[in-house]
Amino acid sequence: MLAYLIRRLFAVVMTLMVVILVTFGIFFIIPKMTGVDPATMYVGKVSNEQAIEDVRQKLGLDEPILVQFWEFLRGLIVGRDYSSGGETIHCSAPCFGYSFKNEQAIWPVLTDRLPVTLGLAAGACVLWLIGGVVTGIVSALKRGSVLDRTVMTVALAGVSLPIYFTGVVSLAIFSYNLDWVSNEYTEFGDDPAKWFSGMILPWLTLAFLYAAMYARLTRATMLEVLGEDYIRTARAKGLTEPVVIGKHAMRSTMTPVLTILGMDLGALVGGAILTETTFSLPGLGQAAVRAIGERDLPLILGVTLITAAAVVIANLVVDLLYAVIDPRVRLS
Repeated sequence: MLAYLIRRLFAVVMTLMVVILVTFGIFFIIPKMTGVDPATMYVGKVSNEQAIEDVRQKLGLDEPILVQFWEFLRGLIVGRDYSSGGETIHCSAPCFGYSFKNEQAIWPVLTDRLPVTLGLAAGACVLWLIGGVVTGIVSALKRGSVLDRTVMTVALAGVSLPIYFTGVVSLAIFSYNLDWVSNEYTEFGDDPAKWFSGMILPWLTLAFLYAAMYARLTRATMLEVLGEDYIRTARAKGLTEPVVIGKHAMRSTMTPVLTILGMDLGALVGGAILTETTFSLPGLGQAAVRAIGERDLPLILGVTLITAAAVVIANLVVDLLYAVIDPRVRLS
């Protein structure tokens, strides 16, 4: 198990290095290759020749590409200074960049908004896993019944309806008309009860979409697994149905579920853009939307790196869970 963990950690580090390299290329190399001066994309509110030149010197855009990449990478580890003439701006580690438009480092903005996104992703994940997997299993065991058809119809509706539709409808019904839940975000430390009330609708809206997909996947996988020889052998040996389903069938059924869980959860940690925008949640998704509107490229770059890191780390956790569910994985 230790050797397997070391291999996976090494793969994660290499993947993150590739992600950083590709991200750096998109934001700093490709603009120059297309004839665009990168300094004009990072300049602040005052955009004149002197301001552009100051940004070029602060970011080191007049240095060779390898030097720029080294400074960018070193900033993530030990921080960096942005200096032009007599002015020096220090960006503490991990330095994800500095927004000259808003005159602030990117990392504090990310850490301020990350708890909101984590809370949204974690709560919704619990709901869609429980709801999606359980309904998928029940639907597979009751194949062809009225329950099966009803569940799959609801799942099809959940997959088809976009979040900005179900979110607005749920707000109109449960918040504005019935006034059952709050439509404002409150910090957990300020009022846990009000925080929970404000997060219920975002959780349910996001979970409804994903639970529908997980229910369909679980049902299809369970039906395939129930037809395998080892399931028939387990039943022939006299094992009870709960043991056959819970101990044998569920292990194989959970493998594809864990696979897409790593991708979905990692992407959500990077920012559930539609959900946060619909419910006005001050998370990474909302920050990314505003940064795109303001062309605040350092903030977009920071959210991109956070999203990529979240996906990679989530997939590492999934790989470790694979090894727990199926011991053959850690021996491969």
